[in-house]
Amino acid sequence: MPRIPLGNWVTDAVDFLTKHGKPVFSAVSDVVGGLVHGLSHVLTAPPSLALAALVAMLCWWLRGLLAGVLTFVGLMVIDALGQWNAAMETLALVLVASLAALVVGIPLGILSARVPSFGAVARPVLDFMQTMPAFVYLIPAISFFGLGEVPGVVATMIFSIPPGVRLTELGIKQVDKEMVEAAEAFGTPPSRVLTRVQLPLALPTIMTGVNQVIMLSLSMVVIAGMVGAEGLGANVFGAITQYNLGAGAESGLAVVLLAIILDRMTGALGQRLAPAARRHAERAMQGGVLSVLRYRPRPALALSGVVVFVLLAATLGVVGSGGSGGKGKPITIGYIPWDEDIAVTQLWKSQLEKKGYQVTLKQVDAGPLFAGLGQGDIDLFLDAWLPATHADYYNRYKDKITDIGIWYKNASMQLAVLKDDPANSVADLKGQSARYKGRVVGIEPGAGEMKIVKNKVLPGYGLGDYKLVESSTAAMLAELNRSVQSKQPIVVTLWKPHWAYTGFPIKPLADPQNAFGSAEKIHALGRQGFAKDFPQLNGWLKKFTMSDADLFPLEDLVMNKYKDKPEQGVAEWEKQHPDLVKKLTS
Repeated sequence: MPRIPLGNWVTDAVDFLTKHGKPVFSAVSDVVGGLVHGLSHVLTAPPSLALAALVAMLCWWLRGLLAGVLTFVGLMVIDALGQWNAAMETLALVLVASLAALVVGIPLGILSARVPSFGAVARPVLDFMQTMPAFVYLIPAISFFGLGEVPGVVATMIFSIPPGVRLTELGIKQVDKEMVEAAEAFGTPPSRVLTRVQLPLALPTIMTGVNQVIMLSLSMVVIAGMVGAEGLGANVFGAITQYNLGAGAESGLAVVLLAIILDRMTGALGQRLAPAARRHAERAMQGGVLSVLRYRPRPALALSGVVVFVLLAATLGVVGSGGSGGKGKPITIGYIPWDEDIAVTQLWKSQLEKKGYQVTLKQVDAGPLFAGLGQGDIDLFLDAWLPATHADYYNRYKDKITDIGIWYKNASMQLAVLKDDPANSVADLKGQSARYKGRVVGIEPGAGEMKIVKNKVLPGYGLGDYKLVESSTAAMLAELNRSVQSKQPIVVTLWKPHWAYTGFPIKPLADPQNAFGSAEKIHALGRQGFAKDFPQLNGWLKKFTMSDADLFPLEDLVMNKYKDKPEQGVAEWEKQHPDLVKKLTS
C-alpha cells in the first residue's frame, strides 16, 4: 500500500498559514499575551501573605471555615517552597486558557444539545481532540505564535475544550423533557427556555465541565513549559532535563497543591450557584461541631470582609509592596539542557544583571530554541555547535540569525565507556552488543549528536544490532552513574567540554572513520538585529573565550556542588577567577 504523505500535507498547511496568517496570529498573540502578562502581574504584585488570605476568604465563603484554613496553609506551603511567583504565573496561564476554552466550549455544547446533526458531527471531532497526544498541539502553536506563554495558552485551550462541550451537552440533555414541554406550552420562546429552564437545571453538570476544563488546563500548562511558558511548567521541565530530584519534588508539590485548591473551589462554586445543591448543603451542615467548621458567611458578609481586609492591608503597607518591577534593558537568553550551556548562561546572567540588564532565561529544546531565535522571541543563545551538531537548525534559520562569534574551539562529540572497558574505539563495539545490553544510551531526541549517531556512526561502524535510546542529558548521566556504581558496561553519547570526564571514571572512544566529523566550535548566536539592539553586549561576546581549565570548574560548581542554586556556583567561580571576570565585560 502506498504511503500517505500526511506529514508533508500538514507541514505545507502550517507553512501556508504561518506565511499568510501572520496578521491574525500577531493580533491573537498581542491579546492573549497581554491578558496573561496583565493577570500574572496582578497575582504576583501583592505579597504572598495578602493574596493567600484573600483566596482563603473566598474558599471560606465557598466551602467553609476548615476549607479556608487549609487553603491558606496550602498557599503558604507553596510560598515556603520558593514556588510562589511560578505558581501565580501558572495560575494566570490556567485562568486565561480555561476562560478561552469555556467561551468556545459552552456555546458549542449548547448547540450540540439543541441541534442533533451538529452534535453527531462534533462528537468524532471531540474524540480526535481528546485522544491526540498533548505534545502535538505545541508543534503548530510554536510555528504560529513563537515561544513563550501564547503558544502554551493556545495549545492548552484547544486541549481543554472537549470536556466543556461534552458536559454542557450532557447537562442540557438531562433536563426533564416534561419541564421543557411545560415551558413551551405556556408560550415561552426557545431562547428563554434555554436561559430560564435548561441552563439553570443543567448548571451542576456544566460546572463539572468547568472543573474538568481547569484541571486539564493545569496539566497542559505544565507541558507547555517545554516551549518557554513561564511558571511551574518551566520549573518541572528544568528539573527533569537536569535530573534535579529536589527541584522536581518542590515544583511538583506546588502543582499538586494548586490543583487541589482549584479543584475544590470550582467544585464548591457549582454548589453555590445551583439552588437545589445549595439548599441540600445548608441542611447537611446544621448542628454539631461540623457546622462550625463548615460555616460559610453570607455573600454580603464575605464581600465586606474582603474589602475590609484589603483596606487594612493597604493602610498597613501589606498590599502593593510586591512585584520587582525590574529595571534595565530586557534581554531573553535561551538555553538547552546541556551542562556547558547552563553554566555559561548562568555566568552571563550574573554579569549582565550586574550591568543593569533585566535578564530572562528560557530553557527549551534545540528545535524550538532555534525557531525562537528566528522569530525574535529569544535574543541570545550561547551554545550553538557548528558546523555539524546544530547544522540542520542553523541552516534552516541562518537568514534570521546573527553569528556573534566562537567562544570555545575544541568541542567534540564521542561515544564513551567505562575507563576499564576493553573497548578503545567505536569499531571495538562491533559484535559486542550483548555486553552493552544492545543499546547506546542517548540524550534529547532533538540534539544534533543523536542524528549523527543514528545516521552516521551506527551504520558506518556496522552497529545495526545496537539501539540508540532517546532520553535526556540528565537521564543519560543517571544511567551512567548507576553503571559506574554497579560496574556494568555501558555506552553513552557524550561530548567535550563536559564535567562527566572528571566526575566519572570514563573514557571517550576513538573515531577512526571520523564519523562524528572534525572538531566542533561553540558559537554565540543572536537574533536578527542583535548587534544593533545590544551593541555593547555584542562587543563583549565577540571577545569572549573559555578554556577547559576555566569551563570545567564552572560546570562542576553550577551542575554539582550548587545544583539547586546555580547563582551561588557562579559566585564562587567568579571569586576564583577574578581576572577572567574582569575581561568578560571590559
